[in-house]
Amino acid sequence: MPNKQQGFTLIELIIGIVVFAVAMTMMTSLIFPQVQRSIDPIYQIRATELANTLINEIQAKPFDENSTPWLGLGRCDETDPPLCTLAGDLGPDNGPDNETRDLFDDVDDYHQLNISGQHLYQNFALNVVVFYDSDFNGIEDSDITSRGAKLIQVTVTTPSGQTIKFATYRSNY
Repeated sequence: MPNKQQGFTLIELIIGIVVFAVAMTMMTSLIFPQVQRSIDPIYQIRATELANTLINEIQAKPFDENSTPWLGLGRCDETDPPLCTLAGDLGPDNGPDNETRDLFDDVDDYHQLNISGQHLYQNFALNVVVFYDSDFNGIEDSDITSRGAKLIQVTVTTPSGQTIKFATYRSNY
């Protein structure tokens, strides 16, 4: 009886390597990018949570430094002074380097606030812009007498570099 050798021939090995290479190419080009895209919805949910929390904090503050109707002092820019803060003076009352977030006492104190690092989900960043927009068109009012509403824009940057913008208005009531 003739003795047969068992194993693979060289041609079978080469065909197997080629099939494996094609399968790996398909995996890396089709399936693996889907893994990266599958994290985007999680980032978007976290960005929404962060923006919503910050917007709620801002909305809870008075409209302006000079607007305290619940204390009987009236709203700013009513018939009698005090006047609302000028557009060029929006931001922390004592300057951006001299007032911390826990001392913010009105909406425009949050103007130009940048948050990143340990207070957020890892590698997320937030930026806040506040300006007068009494005609509700999303463009800063150039008329100094139009100070009835402030647009609050919160931009969240996710770890993947995607920027998501959220906006809301705070009226002088």
